[in-house]
Amino acid sequence: MHKSIEMTFKTCRILFLLPACLLIFFHSHAQPSEQIVKLVVSPDHQDWTYEPGEKVKFEVSVFQYGHLVKNTGIRYEVGPEKMPPVKKDSVFLAGGKATLDGGTLKTPGFLRCIVVAVVNGKEYRGLATAGFSPASIQPTVAMPEDFQQFWDKAKADNAGIPMDARMTLLPDRCTGAVNVYQVNLQNYKPGARLYGILCVPKKEGKYPAVLEVPGAGVRPYSGDIKLAEKGVITLQIGIHGVPVIMDRQVYDDMSAGWLNAYWTYNMEDKDQYYFKRVYLGCVRANDFLVSLPQYDGTNLGVTGGSQGGALSIVTASLDPRVKCLAAFYPALCDMTGYLHGRAGGWPHIFDQNNPQHRSDNEIANMAYFDVLNFAKLLKAPGMYSWGYNDEVCPPTSTFAAYNQITAPKSLFLSLETGHWSFPEQNEKLTGWLLQQLGKEQLGKE
Repeated sequence: MHKSIEMTFKTCRILFLLPACLLIFFHSHAQPSEQIVKLVVSPDHQDWTYEPGEKVKFEVSVFQYGHLVKNTGIRYEVGPEKMPPVKKDSVFLAGGKATLDGGTLKTPGFLRCIVVAVVNGKEYRGLATAGFSPASIQPTVAMPEDFQQFWDKAKADNAGIPMDARMTLLPDRCTGAVNVYQVNLQNYKPGARLYGILCVPKKEGKYPAVLEVPGAGVRPYSGDIKLAEKGVITLQIGIHGVPVIMDRQVYDDMSAGWLNAYWTYNMEDKDQYYFKRVYLGCVRANDFLVSLPQYDGTNLGVTGGSQGGALSIVTASLDPRVKCLAAFYPALCDMTGYLHGRAGGWPHIFDQNNPQHRSDNEIANMAYFDVLNFAKLLKAPGMYSWGYNDEVCPPTSTFAAYNQITAPKSLFLSLETGHWSFPEQNEKLTGWLLQQLGKEQLGKE
């Protein structure tokens, strides 16, 4: 993801999701802020979806205070998402709106129109993306023959490393109903640690548990106290092996320093690649959750967005204890798309801007970490959500993975969203997840 969007996560925030202000997902980027001028772009089909070869027209309108802005100039470009545009032009909008010829795609995929309007000397950007038979998008990445054996061995090796769980109570974060801890676990090799924030209901009883996996970047965590207050054990984890309660500036320094572009570390060696430790750490976090005396022994879920959406799929695929997953716009899907003339998933390792990462060995190694291959092996039911306008985790990549899932699945599309979500999306997936965990009445308590 772009560093301004995904690494610093300055727009990342905790969302209150259910009518009872249930706090759960911490993955979502903030919805774009409102502006005086609104540039609206939309395909001419209400569902934004077309058949290959069918022509699309993009409708463009410029509004200010609810009225069309007349005599406005725009420039626009159209092309397959994340690829160089096939058409560039400019148009004068005498009446404040216009219809642009977008052309078509001959194969399943996504065609994007990006528009820039200049009003009172300020530029406003808008976009819309037409999907062409997205349910027919096929993978570009192949599953290695020893994929299952590689991960079975990795999990077995990790299981042989003592968890050595350490819990530190955080009194200033505890509430009358919830105890909050910083937890650290041994993971991947002796001495390497995994940190997170655990929230446990104080009332005696047995509870379901949710592992909350993070979007990309480096940051502190506060814990999902609100959900724990409703009777769910929650564990928010970081992935970088550092405490998660330090001053924010420490994480900003790490992001700009030794953790800059961590997703490229050791790509030449699949046994040392950065995400091997991360994927195993998610399973190790579940080892800890199911060991808690308060866990009900049955109901374990995982959720996250972006990098966290990827980790949700990976965790549910690797760990049969996971009962359900809820994933928003998963990253790391079909990353080799760029090598086949179409968009690939974040972190866009193989796009035209990264020629240094195109060796045969690196390409082969990334197949062991591509979320699409984990999606093929999913057994747990899942609910997913994203939009057509996502420029960070392109829908070409997320559909390529989703189309390979044979486990029970449902997709809640919010067409105009980019790398963020509306409250309705969060409510839908949260409600579904809680129902799967036997907490369908949670939002009504």
